[in-house]
Amino acid sequence: MSKFLSERLSGLKEYIPGEQPKDMQYIKLNTNESPFDPPPEVMQAATQNRAANLRLYPEPDCTELTKALACRYNVDSSNIILGNGSDEILSFCFAAYFDAKSKVIFPDITYGFYKVFGDLYGSDYTEVPLDSGLNIDTADYIGCNKNIVIANPNAPTGIALPLSDIEKIAASNPDNIVVIDEAYVDFGGESCVPLIKKYSNLIVVMTFSKSRSLAGARVGLAIADSQLIADLNKIKYSTNPYNINSMSQQAAAAALSCEQYYTDRIREIIDTRAEFCRGLDRLGFEYLPSSANFVFAKKDGTDGQTLYLKLKEKGILTRHFASPRISDYLRITIGTRRQMETLLSALSEITEDIQ
Repeated sequence: MSKFLSERLSGLKEYIPGEQPKDMQYIKLNTNESPFDPPPEVMQAATQNRAANLRLYPEPDCTELTKALACRYNVDSSNIILGNGSDEILSFCFAAYFDAKSKVIFPDITYGFYKVFGDLYGSDYTEVPLDSGLNIDTADYIGCNKNIVIANPNAPTGIALPLSDIEKIAASNPDNIVVIDEAYVDFGGESCVPLIKKYSNLIVVMTFSKSRSLAGARVGLAIADSQLIADLNKIKYSTNPYNINSMSQQAAAAALSCEQYYTDRIREIIDTRAEFCRGLDRLGFEYLPSSANFVFAKKDGTDGQTLYLKLKEKGILTRHFASPRISDYLRITIGTRRQMETLLSALSEITEDIQ
């Protein structure tokens, strides 16, 4: 750390992304990417007539993609903002609404970027403990009179709240912003996008990185009341107006016209998740009920860090978190059926050796 870093940021603990190692070929089940390539139409749209125009800035308003999203979600274009992945949208939310004078709460076990953004922007935040089953207790948020950020389904647990609970939270905090991060909603959750027409304090954040196989394109969005979108655009145009490159804009727009392809791939991931959980049952693992494209699992008597390292030795990457309440767990992305079969075989060998 240099001597020039501002005193306010000197203690900032940055977000640590999942490993992207290059030392060998891994079965990569650590960052919740899709195991499936985008359809050919998306690949073609990303490259057709775009490489020749790389000398030009991309369109800052992302007009074509915004219109396609407005049609897809039955909202107006003024209800949508696009970002360089949903992380940038979340950053906009913290910058716009959560300063030292406005209290914001989020779960203590959730997406790690919330705490990082809270520290980065000097937010007055509180981490609300999950219950003993690692569930979000809705009662902690209903009528709390604070700004709220919730991942639904939550990460890394994969547990989803019903739409009725999200509505109770939004309805009972009318003078506060409620951000619902729906990065994983397509894998079994229930989107609260329809609620934005009823609750002007609700911001729904989504991404093309998971269910639409475009993690490398970095496209995220928020859907909310037009006045909230205007707030977020103020932040965008004060920081990075050309935030989505032209190829990514075209790829994302094309993806919206390939719904059947993605519906089929999502169904395959959900089915593979169920098969994988049955395999975990046979091996004596415990896991949380997941509505995401990953499973949070552990085995009694087996240290999570040890299990993670032994899998890595076998060429399989998973995600381990050192936080005390969840240090026994691994977060395991759902890959292809063959990848999950390979993982189950490796887990069987490892746990037999440990015992």
